[in-house]
Formats: sequence, structure tokens, C-alpha cells
Amino acid sequence: MKLKKRILILPGLIIAIAVIVFFSFVKKIENFADQDINLNQELIFTVPAGTGRTGLETLLIQQKLIEDNRLLPWLFRLQPELAKFKAGTYRLQKGMSLRAVLQLFASGKETQFTIRFVEGSRLSDWSKILQNAPYLKHEAESKTAQELADALGIKEGESLEGWFYPDTYMYTAGTSDVELLKRAHNKMKTVLEQEWKNRGTSLPYKNAYEMLIMASIIEKETAIESERTKVASVFLNRLRLKMRLQTDPTVIYGLGDKYTGTIFRSNLTTLTPYNTYMIDGLPPTPIAMPGLASIKAAAHPAVTEYLYFVANGDGGHTFTTNLVAHNKAVTLYRQKLKQDK
Repeated sequence: MKLKKRILILPGLIIAIAVIVFFSFVKKIENFADQDINLNQELIFTVPAGTGRTGLETLLIQQKLIEDNRLLPWLFRLQPELAKFKAGTYRLQKGMSLRAVLQLFASGKETQFTIRFVEGSRLSDWSKILQNAPYLKHEAESKTAQELADALGIKEGESLEGWFYPDTYMYTAGTSDVELLKRAHNKMKTVLEQEWKNRGTSLPYKNAYEMLIMASIIEKETAIESERTKVASVFLNRLRLKMRLQTDPTVIYGLGDKYTGTIFRSNLTTLTPYNTYMIDGLPPTPIAMPGLASIKAAAHPAVTEYLYFVANGDGGHTFTTNLVAHNKAVTLYRQKLKQDK
């Protein structure tokens, strides 16, 4: 009788031990999943396309994020949703658990990188920024200016300069620089079309492109918000009166790499398509990427009789309506420069 009892108890005991061992093993796997990865600072981690479970295990070991991968296959079996990771580039933070990392990979929420283009920057500035941007696919540098213009849909005869909207742009790893330029170009087109549609009356522009050229000049002439419409009024008054614009930023642009920080008198008498001391009307293209404030100023200039302006030595400008007053303002500015030395 006792033997029979022992025989009946034994299977139950084996089952109980098995259950205990199983749940102990599950707990071990749970602890493994919930432990922090070995990371002391932020890490950009890439899961290449076609990576399988074994491949991911290898990557995690190579990056020393985990020390032992023997439990990882069991974790994937117990929680298969964690094994549905997607290829991409992810931002891992100190203090993340292995579970959080795998959930991030499964979500497909790749890290976003930012790139900033400021108002008044030139295409040459943008090219350098794009070349140095991390995880960006570089395609623009292999294209000629015309090929890039064709790819972006910029009209024949219009320059790439000025046609990209300065802003902060987000992108994921593997995005091409041409794609970023397309986004910036489309945004500039949208903004320009809207401002052209709502522009003031009796403006001496033949088309929206000329307004873009004017906006780029305004952008380079002043960074003071309250002055932009006044600067616009000076140049538009000059255009109406068939006076030359005589603006230094266009001369500087025309000099290109020859400009060393100082405009010499000889520069003002050397003919280039951008020397507005020698050419009539607007230069042939924009000279920079204007921001919204400058585009709005070009579309809605102040109503003034100003024909001149010069720096006042305090960061702003003195606006005048005639040459005598302008020359006086120039003299005062030069005197202030001497006093400040």
C-alpha cells in the first residue's frame, strides 16, 4: 500500500519540480530581458537590412551591449513579438533595458537626425553642411549644377542659388542629400508662390523669381526685422527711378573666392553680372537663401521716399531721401568708426 502511494506521489513530485524549474528559467529570461544593456553614453545602432535573429545576436555581442547571448534565442521563443525587429538606425540611451532595445527595433521608429540651414546662407554653405551631415547618402556632389537643377525641377535659366528654404530639416539614416534639397526647394516654391500671390500692388517685378532675387539682397543687407521693409523700399524706389541698386552684397557675391573680407574701389569698377554699381536693375540670380521675413519684405515693402541707407555704427542703418543727407550720414558713420577704434 505504501509502495502504491509512493508510485502515485512520484509523478506529481516530478511535475512539481519541472514546473518550478520552468518558471525559474522563465524568470531568469525575464531578468535577462529587463537588465540594462552595457552602455555608458548614447549610441547610434544600425540594424542592417536582412539581419536575422542570429545576426542581431552577433551585433549585440560585437557592440558589447550584452555579454552572453545564450538566453536571447529563448527570449525570442517566449516573446516572439520582440523578434520582429526592423532594419534601420536607432538611438540607444544609457539605462535602456534589453527589452526596451528590442521593442525599439520592433517599432521601426528610427532615429531622426537634424540639419540646419540659416537665412542668408549660400549654396556653397549648404554643400559643406550636407557633406558633413552624418548618415546622409551623398548624391548631389556627383551631379553637375544643371543635372541637379533638372532633378529638382528648377526652370531653365534659373540658378540653384536662392531656391532652397532655410530651416531645420529632419531625416533618417540613408536619406539622400538630393531628397533633402527637394524638400527645401519645394518649401521655398510654396512660400514664394504664396507671397507672390498676396504681394503688394505696383511692384516693379516681372515675376516671382525677381522677387526672390530682391529678397536675397534684403536678407544680406540687414538682419534687423524692423528694417527689412525699409531696405526693400529703397531698392524698389531705385528700380522705379531707373537708378542702379549699388548694393555691396551683390558685388561680394560676384567676386566669389576673390573676396577676402574687404571691398576695394577697384571691385566697384570691375564689371561682373552682380556688380550693381555698374549694371542696371537686378542681378541675374539670387545671392543667398532668403528667409520668410525677407521674402515678405520684398512682397510688401514699406511706402517711403528713401533712396539711400548706410550703417549707423550701432548695428542698424540710417535711411535718407537724397544724396546730400546720405553723404552726411556716411560722414557720421565714419567718424563713429574712428571713435570706436
